[in-house]
Amino acid sequence: MTQQLLMIEDDERLAAMVGQYLSQSGYAFAHVSQGQGLARALVEFTPDLVILDLMLPDADGLDLCRQIKLQSRAAVLMLTAKGDPMDRVVGLEIGADDYLPKPFEPRELLARIRAVLRRGAAAGVPPGLAQRPPLRFGSLEIDRDARTVSVGDRQCELTSHQFDLLLVLAERAGRVLSRDQIMEAVRGRELEAFDRSIDVHMGRIRQAIEADPKAPRRILTVRGVGYVFARQQD
Repeated sequence: MTQQLLMIEDDERLAAMVGQYLSQSGYAFAHVSQGQGLARALVEFTPDLVILDLMLPDADGLDLCRQIKLQSRAAVLMLTAKGDPMDRVVGLEIGADDYLPKPFEPRELLARIRAVLRRGAAAGVPPGLAQRPPLRFGSLEIDRDARTVSVGDRQCELTSHQFDLLLVLAERAGRVLSRDQIMEAVRGRELEAFDRSIDVHMGRIRQAIEADPKAPRRILTVRGVGYVFARQQD
């Protein structure tokens, strides 16, 4: 069966060049130029692998990477800015399977695509379903596949809404996120509208994961801006 590749890229000329090269190499190829076309493409095209440009004008590429992992079995190969290693690190932690800095040679892109798909086949599972390692911050562990949270030996009781919200912060540890950014990041998860204030949910998460919810060390409030998840934790 012909393997299917989807490219999310706003540079039309680059996408056309890549599409022609990959089609000649035996793959089925589809392209969307904006992040807002991703959800429909995942359903209609059911790609085996998504080539995702992180620098899109209408969407956060890291959020799209998370959406792909949540809504499909596709592997993800990120295209990143050459001088931005942090996005690569965060992307790989979220679950991306590989990355390639721009500008790139089509032959290297093809080699990386083949390697990602080959690793998935050798493991006996679609590459996008490979188990992701838990996120660990000191004694706090977040298992993204099992959707569980623990502090040491204690399991933390969180609702599905609260787990998704915590995961948004943890996957962006060290980055200050506004309330609007947090809401935007969880929008693709078919969540119901949050209760009147996102702060209510933050309070409940702190009750579950903080040693002292009144003096939090994990989820910190940045006055006038939003929240930040601490990189260094006990």
